[in-house]
Amino acid sequence: MLPWDGKSVGEIQVRGPWVTSGYYNNPEGAAQFTEDGWFRTGDVASLDRDGYIQITDRTKDLIKSGGEWISSVDMETTIMGHPKVLEAAVIAVPHPTWVERPLACVVPKPEFAGQLTAEEILEYLTPRLAKWWLPDRVVFIEAVPKTSVGKFDKKVLRERFKDTPP
Repeated sequence: MLPWDGKSVGEIQVRGPWVTSGYYNNPEGAAQFTEDGWFRTGDVASLDRDGYIQITDRTKDLIKSGGEWISSVDMETTIMGHPKVLEAAVIAVPHPTWVERPLACVVPKPEFAGQLTAEEILEYLTPRLAKWWLPDRVVFIEAVPKTSVGKFDKKVLRERFKDTPP
């Protein structure tokens, strides 16, 4: 149980008579249930003093760097605030010292393709994010892959960049 302070974050878990008790023909789905019957949603959220929940990320998209969590969604939103950026997706890549580090996959706006630099992105992020959150690398891609419903398909990016050196 987390404090209702609007800052502390944790995974949402639910339990009740109308909550699913399992996945049909999907033994891997069983991992989403705790021993005492709570369903782990995979959503990371905070709870404010009035009981409002703010979902901030997905557990599979968080980046664990040196024992601390980095929100990929917060970083993506910040990068997409850059006036020359069309889209950005941030994924975790393996790191020998820190376990994982963020890799920023950036799509420049068409008029800035080939002109936007990694240094420019990092310079933009420096006053906006904690120093240890800054991505070790920024790569430029033509488009962020999407799922059938239009969400960023980070599985594709993780596969594509899984061997990216730190």
